[in-house]
Amino acid sequence: MAKTHEIVEKNVGLMIILTLVAVSFGGLVEIVPLFFQKQTTQPIEGLKPWTALQLEGRDVYIREGCNTCHSQMIRPFRAETERYGHYSVAGEHVYEHPFLWGSKRTGPDLARVGQRYSDQWHYDHLMDPRDVVPESNMPGFPWLDENILTGDITGAKMEALRAVGVPYTDADIAGAKAAVEGKKEMDALIAYLQGLGTFLSVKR
Repeated sequence: MAKTHEIVEKNVGLMIILTLVAVSFGGLVEIVPLFFQKQTTQPIEGLKPWTALQLEGRDVYIREGCNTCHSQMIRPFRAETERYGHYSVAGEHVYEHPFLWGSKRTGPDLARVGQRYSDQWHYDHLMDPRDVVPESNMPGFPWLDENILTGDITGAKMEALRAVGVPYTDADIAGAKAAVEGKKEMDALIAYLQGLGTFLSVKR
């Protein structure tokens, strides 16, 4: 046994291969069971997919890089739950493609920001963050109040999401353009932010 151990230690290539095997096996043991647990694969009670306007707002959120500074995952630690609210659960995110959990917090976590502030507060904050949070280092996004949505591809986005399990109906898809057309990107982003984290309360 000692000789075998010595062979592995002295052979870098073999050491790398065996390390990768060990890490892969450990990863599979940790990850595979999650695919069969109801709490990680089933939506929480009352969870609904984003509306057409919220879906467009989510795309604006990603396009503008909001997810690079704000996480959407509250960890189950007292310091986080006291500040942000109930810790995040997997069932809240089963309709999310891609997930926007994140780990870097230049700004606060937004997982439960929905309904905490008024639409007007969000508008003022997005136009010039320092108007409402003087110490903020977040940039403003005034162009979102000028960019108008057409809704031309909103229905197609919903169809693509339905193909991966998001329960959009034919009526949702058919009405997507009308629900979005003429609205500002600012309206869409605020609608999305106001929806974040609002479904878990339905479960509780």
